[in-house]
Amino acid sequence: MTDLLSDYLPIIIFLGLSAVIVLALLVIPFIVAVKNSDPEKVSAFEAGFDAFDDARMKFDVRFYLVSILFMIFDLEVAFLFPWAVAFRDVGWFGFWSMMIFLAVLMIGFVYEWRKGALEWD
Repeated sequence: MTDLLSDYLPIIIFLGLSAVIVLALLVIPFIVAVKNSDPEKVSAFEAGFDAFDDARMKFDVRFYLVSILFMIFDLEVAFLFPWAVAFRDVGWFGFWSMMIFLAVLMIGFVYEWRKGALEWD
């Protein structure tokens, strides 16, 4: 019986340590955070309009285009790196599949370029 329990000791230690880390990550922000409100905290963030305004207001389409641009490069990196690591194992099918994928991403990039998402004026 002692042998069986000693086999589970690393799992129990791992669960205990992860519970301590989770509790620390939940409690520390309440201790460290500044309590007083700052006008800068409630100002416009990322989307370019006030955070506590009407949800149905119009916003600039450039933010949508920038998010598409981010997705293009994010997907490219997320799929291109593992493909490059396993390049010798994927064969010609894997090569042409990646070329088609990169062509689709290039079409999206050209679309962004034509729409002016790369102009930061």
